[in-house]
Amino acid sequence: MTKIFNTDENWSQLVTRLTLGSVLFPHGAQKMLGLFGGYGFSATIEAFTTQMQLPWIIAFLTILIEFLGAILLIVGFASRVWSLAIAFLFMGIIFTTQIEHGFFMNWFGAQKGEGYEFSLLIIGLSISTLLNGSGKLSIDNLVVKHLNK
Repeated sequence: MTKIFNTDENWSQLVTRLTLGSVLFPHGAQKMLGLFGGYGFSATIEAFTTQMQLPWIIAFLTILIEFLGAILLIVGFASRVWSLAIAFLFMGIIFTTQIEHGFFMNWFGAQKGEGYEFSLLIIGLSISTLLNGSGKLSIDNLVVKHLNK
């Protein structure tokens, strides 16, 4: 347990964790709640399983990781676990939907889909959090202090 919650208690990991969580949260809120112009849980599951032909469990886990994972990263709970899940999720996104469109995002609508540059940034932030933990001001710090009593 201590290995999962242990963290380098520094400010840079706080910034990394908050950046990752706050960038990912709106995407998860679109899929889970229909916020920020999203379609909500049912419609997203339907789109993932019918249009993208993903198994329902992958569709469900995608929504869960982007929504709940982002929230738990923001508060700093089990950040290593969620960052690992996010890294795998975005590797899957790259290989299933983005790699054919190249590196660059579709800034000007000139290509049929998005490139993988955004996903690489998410993976990089996830790996940093995986390796170093939550940083300062995290629930993980409180858990470790409680476990060490």
